[in-house]
Amino acid sequence: MAYFDAASAAPLHPVARQALLASLDEGWADPARLYREGRRARLLLDAAREAAAEAVGCRADELVFTPSGTRAVHSGVSGALAGRRRAGNHLIVSAVEHSSVLHAAETHEAGGGAVTRVPVNRTGAVDPAAYAGALRAGTALACLQSANHEVGTEQPVAEVGEACRAAGVPLLVDAAQSLAWGRVEGDWSLLTASAHKWGGPSGVGLLVVRKGTRFAPEGPADERESGRAPGFENLPAIVAAAASLRAVRAEAAEEAARLRELTERIRARVPALVPDVEVVGDPARRLPGVVTFSCLYVDGETLLHELDRAGFSVSSGSSCTSSTLTPSHVLKAMGVLTEGNVRVSLPPGTPAEDVERFLEVLPGTVAAVRERLGAPTATEAAPRTGDDLVVDALGRRCPVPVIELAKVIGDVPVGGTVRVLSDDEAARLDIPAWCEMRGQEYVGEAPAAAGTAYVVRRTS
Repeated sequence: MAYFDAASAAPLHPVARQALLASLDEGWADPARLYREGRRARLLLDAAREAAAEAVGCRADELVFTPSGTRAVHSGVSGALAGRRRAGNHLIVSAVEHSSVLHAAETHEAGGGAVTRVPVNRTGAVDPAAYAGALRAGTALACLQSANHEVGTEQPVAEVGEACRAAGVPLLVDAAQSLAWGRVEGDWSLLTASAHKWGGPSGVGLLVVRKGTRFAPEGPADERESGRAPGFENLPAIVAAAASLRAVRAEAAEEAARLRELTERIRARVPALVPDVEVVGDPARRLPGVVTFSCLYVDGETLLHELDRAGFSVSSGSSCTSSTLTPSHVLKAMGVLTEGNVRVSLPPGTPAEDVERFLEVLPGTVAAVRERLGAPTATEAAPRTGDDLVVDALGRRCPVPVIELAKVIGDVPVGGTVRVLSDDEAARLDIPAWCEMRGQEYVGEAPAAAGTAYVVRRTS
């Protein structure tokens, strides 16, 4: 089985396993106690903090360990906002942040705070000028991920940090996806990360608050971890997290170059092997091991199941794989195709042979799923009848509305229109994306008795 979902959780690093087992025997006592076992545990905790701080590029007393990366984000956002409540209640986030950041923003908004969500371009990157333009009197905090978790696009953290510093606004960076590969450059004030993203054990997060940053921990006070992460420290997991971070950093430069070559191979060959595919994300400024693409006329859930049966574990941002049937907020913000979405995120050590086998299996797998759904083929030609045509896809989920559109576009002459009636949220994104990929004109939405009418004009 080839595991290609490291962006969700990387396999446990061998160093993490060794450190975890060793610290189970040495680090079980309370590090706050003064007896021998407590002192031994304290030494382990201090050493882990020093190692993690060195990897981040901060002082050891600026870093605390949290029970998860999500908890680090929530504590960082709430603490920074509370610490600067006199400055204002305005929060800035990008439209493609991890859900933990967006949920924190929603909570802030529900409590009466103001939130600006900065849009991204089709590669998933923010414009630093847009962040600078969002800053205003009363802005308490800005948040920006270092790299996107779904498409791998790296964000211009240094440029945004410079604008925030000039405005006197702290910047919180979610570095969960990038910290394994190197320090986050730029003038940031707070940083969060999660150990299971770099091969450490789950249940360990990092929260860094730079000296001089106003910060007021929310909730009941606790004497542990500077009051920023209440509760007894999971010392064996913390030691394993710090040890594995140091280990992956030692291997990062060489492994990054190797994984970039493998993902570039996927980016280049998938469109050549599989028709009607859109590769998404920035082609250059991206994480080493992540490549994401979307396939027209494909049910994402079925495709993932078929790839799993073929021996490949991949993930997806397609609405077809979600119980809510809503498209990924990342793909939606980018304005790219969401149906049949596949994210390949290679863990360190991935053999090139596994990538080659994936490229051999993928074309036939996609073709089989398309055939099962009755998707059109490149050789199909339909007769022309009238100038306008209505397709009723109400109650039918992705990718059926797009499939039905593709089947009938040839039924109208050049200049004629097709109205696709759909009540699936994904159609609002995927029909315009199909038009762009196939050279047709997307006219826009029109009122309908039920659902929405998406109007497409045939241009070729």
